[in-house]
Amino acid sequence: MTYHFMRGLTTISTIISNTTENIWNVLQPKYLDSPLQEKWLQISDRFFELWNIPNCVGTIDGKHFRIKCLPNTGSTYFNYKGYIFIVLMACVDADGLFTTIDVGEVGRNSDGAVFRTSNLGRALNLDILQLPPPRPLPSSNNENNFPFYFVADEAFPLTKYLMRPYPKRSLDNKKRVFNYRLSRGRKSVKCAFGMLVSKFRLFEGPICCKEETINNIIKAACVLHNYIRIKQGIFSHSKIFDTQQENRQVQTQQNHERQVRSLSEAQQNREKLCEYFMTPAGSIPYQWNTII
Repeated sequence: MTYHFMRGLTTISTIISNTTENIWNVLQPKYLDSPLQEKWLQISDRFFELWNIPNCVGTIDGKHFRIKCLPNTGSTYFNYKGYIFIVLMACVDADGLFTTIDVGEVGRNSDGAVFRTSNLGRALNLDILQLPPPRPLPSSNNENNFPFYFVADEAFPLTKYLMRPYPKRSLDNKKRVFNYRLSRGRKSVKCAFGMLVSKFRLFEGPICCKEETINNIIKAACVLHNYIRIKQGIFSHSKIFDTQQENRQVQTQQNHERQVRSLSEAQQNREKLCEYFMTPAGSIPYQWNTII
């Protein structure tokens, strides 16, 4: 940019730092503010409308951005892919809008470790995120309330408020269907990262800035992504399935293995949701294609 605009390197660096910081300060309160209970309910309804996942309030994943090695950091930002990375931990709604972000963790840490130290992870542990109270699953005969939860991949821990897939080493047909149904919700965060990189081509190569400026650039890009999606984006429409007319005889494998210990609350919630996906009210026609 110094050659394009014929300005000194220090001048360009100061402009980029100040501009990205001001973009974040101005747009964040309106386009990336922390959701309240009413907003979580709207996100959950949208997840069920688009991706047929009930009580889901977001999907979580980490995005690694390549950077130039920072001074006096050694291998701190060096990760298993062989590059220098800084991590964006993000939560995304059903339409690919960022709801919470956490920027600045080092690339050597896993997504699970980054999540535990992030603001979202700490808020979930302390139960201060203002999630809605549990409610029954849609069209379920079981009147028991089911908690609201986030969806993540295998790198994240299974908790009361975080749903992850079953391990691949012990899958039967029912668990394969569950993993597929969860993947439908998880793809929204992947699409959000893809749209972010395609809009801001800076992220296709290593970012050569100070650490504080890198964080400001990523935060500004995330809030601008939300701004563009809200102002100019085209949102998906739901597909309506008449599940009441689907008279499928579900044949699941019987598990005769003895339970060595009782399931934790998080595991019980995953089992309940898995069973719900097997019912006529919770199933979708093409989910059985995953086990063929």
